[in-house]
Amino acid sequence: MHTPPQALVVMDRDSYRAHFDEPRLERLGRLVALADPVWADELDSPAVRARLATVETLVTSWGAPPLTRQRLDTAPALRAVFHAAGSVRSLVTDEVWRRGIQVSTAADANAVPVAEYTLAAIIFAGKKVPFIATDPDRAYRGWSHHHGHGDLSNYRRTIGVVGFSRIGRRVVDLIGCLDSARCLVADPYADPAEVTLAGGTLVELADMLPHSDILTLHAPELPSTYRMIGAAELALLPDHATVINTARGSLVDPAALAAECRSGRLYAILDVTDPEPLPVDAALRGSPNVMVSPHLAGSLGTEIHRLTDHTLDELARWTGGEPLHAEVTPDAFTLHA
Repeated sequence: MHTPPQALVVMDRDSYRAHFDEPRLERLGRLVALADPVWADELDSPAVRARLATVETLVTSWGAPPLTRQRLDTAPALRAVFHAAGSVRSLVTDEVWRRGIQVSTAADANAVPVAEYTLAAIIFAGKKVPFIATDPDRAYRGWSHHHGHGDLSNYRRTIGVVGFSRIGRRVVDLIGCLDSARCLVADPYADPAEVTLAGGTLVELADMLPHSDILTLHAPELPSTYRMIGAAELALLPDHATVINTARGSLVDPAALAAECRSGRLYAILDVTDPEPLPVDAALRGSPNVMVSPHLAGSLGTEIHRLTDHTLDELARWTGGEPLHAEVTPDAFTLHA
């Protein structure tokens, strides 16, 4: 008879409550030998270290601490980690790869609401809705009074997508619902054929910017992408262009973006900022040409169950000896994870 592997759920309390309703917890219990969950702040306690000695797999999410050498030393039987959230960058260390531990992520599932949010932002940006709606002198007057924001239209727009990532690919696909929209993609690692198949055209970033009515960012947070959109890049955008950032705040120079938005030349829809949250004296705060949302694009509410189901499907494949569909490899981790 098959003996289910020993498993621990490691995440913060809020994440656990969001992920596991009774049916999903029951399904998890059928897949693995499950003990009580371990809260993130308890992982280094003596009692938990004793439990880790026989654990073969971890189910993690937001709040799980990094898997350092010292922590992994207490879990010699660990063979796999299933992350029921997006990026594993704050969780996985080089020591995980050295020990041959498999890692799976629900990043594909988390990409769905981010891409949906981005499409909504693109459509609203086309008609400058977030900016006109908050202007009391314009919001309650007829459409004929809304001058000074450029062409208020979503027809034949050129949309620049920076990063053909999990989310970027979905955004390119969703842009196809817009009538006669042109989609340009900038990503040095993307396959031109794949971009074309998705409905985009692969170009260099410098060639993309002068043509982009809307610029949406989906690149990973890496040393090479830090402040990749700075004053020089923003200056190449046409007047009245909108910058959308649902990726990482570090991709954009906030001072340069604030200057362009305060001048009235550019607009921004930001779900992420640097720092996050913005301090009260940040230049981006209070600008009529900037909309900031508090990191809402990713999975929230019932959307989190999509991540849980994705993770349980992966765990079922692993316990059944099947290949994982969302395994993170060391190479992919370097560029995207």
